[in-house]
This record gives sequence, C-alpha cells and structure tokens, in this order.
Amino acid sequence: MALETAQIQDKISATFSDILFIFKQERDILSVEVPADKISAIILFLKNDPELRFNFLTDLCGVHYPENEADRQMVIVYHMHNWYENTRIRIKAFINGQTPEIKTISTIFPSANWMERETYDFYGVNFVGHPQLKRILNMDEMVSFPMRKEFPLEDGGRTDKDDRFFGRTASNS
Repeated sequence: MALETAQIQDKISATFSDILFIFKQERDILSVEVPADKISAIILFLKNDPELRFNFLTDLCGVHYPENEADRQMVIVYHMHNWYENTRIRIKAFINGQTPEIKTISTIFPSANWMERETYDFYGVNFVGHPQLKRILNMDEMVSFPMRKEFPLEDGGRTDKDDRFFGRTASNS
C-alpha cells in the first residue's frame, strides 16, 4: 500500500504532539516546517519509523532570506526519500540569520557530513556536533559566505550594459 500524505502527517503529528507543524503540498512533495531544535529527533523518527522508512537523505542545503525577521533569515532544507514506496518529503528548519546554527544530522546519516560542510562553506551555518566543519570549496582564509544575499549581484558602476537588452525595463524598447 502506498504511503499517503495524510498518513505521513498523522504519524508526525501524533509522535510530536507538542509541536505545531506547518504542512504544505509543494508540487508533488510534502513539505513540513519543523522547529530547528527538534530537527535531529524528527529526522531520526522519519528514518526509523517502520511505516515511514525515509531511509535516504537525498539532499541538504541552505537558503538565505535576508528580508525575513532575524529568526527566519536562514532555512536548512532536508530532502528525504522512502525507496520502498518511492515517496519523498522536504523538511525545512528556519534558523537565525545572525547566528546560524543547528544540530548536525551526520550521526544519523553519514552522507550529511559532506552536505553540511558545503552548507557551512557557502552560508556560514554552524552544524553543532559536526565532526569536521571546515571550508570545502572556498579558501580557508575567506571570511564571507558567497551564497548569502549580502552583496549586490551586479556592479552598479558598469556602464557597458544596457538593461533594455536583458528585459529589465518596463517597456523593453
């Protein structure tokens, strides 16, 4: 029997009855927003529950929303897959953008080790308990985190570009 979205929601809500979850169906994947301090328990539950069996961590990444309030400026997104039922789930944990940190899940999924290092390297997220959190692609001396939206994407001083040719004017004429 296929794993239904309502079944997943009911199991999560019943197991963590003290937490108010935000479930959304985003395209064909169930997405759930969870408190950052409960991420390890929820990931472990999704992996080990005999019905849910989300036993594969597909991806882990960060997203920066600088326009949000400080406690919701960064989000860590986990994608998990149940191979038995071919069902996927997306888990989002919002964290503070000024002091971004969240517990590591590399003890649950060893494959998270590399993905957490990459997220640290590009977003500056501290994965508490990670065995070797250091830069992975950028130089060790680098003090900024290139995927944060802290810098303008274009040089405002450039005069050789004409926005009309990039669809950036109202009339494009």
